[in-house]
Amino acid sequence: MEARRIADAGRRNGSAGAAPPPGERLAPCPHRPNCVCSEDGESPRRRIEPFAVVGDPAVAFRRLKDLAAAAPRTEIAAATDVYLHAACRTRLGFVDDLEFRLCPEKRVIHVRSASRIGYSDLGANRARVEALRRRFLAAQPNS
Repeated sequence: MEARRIADAGRRNGSAGAAPPPGERLAPCPHRPNCVCSEDGESPRRRIEPFAVVGDPAVAFRRLKDLAAAAPRTEIAAATDVYLHAACRTRLGFVDDLEFRLCPEKRVIHVRSASRIGYSDLGANRARVEALRRRFLAAQPNS
């Protein structure tokens, strides 16, 4: 039941949780410094690089889902073969939305992480994504 509360509580920052139709991008970041997105070309401060895929894209995406699910204070809210939405509770109790979209033809996994409330996240979303990227890269097979 806690997972349901985390996933549903206070969704105010963008449209996280609604999987984009196939081939469409993740929602852009709002005009507040509490979001990063690999598909947001509007602001360098909100832009973050997508995750590079080595090997089979479907296997890489499953590995990323497993890593996200194992992250502290994180609950998977929705998942398909090409989309993942997780709700992440910060140490202060705020809930952030973390989304991934597999783009197998480009061999990348796009990412968006956004605070649901507030103005600034003090870099928490970028730090979360980069920590997950490090674990993802460490778990990749050598190529």
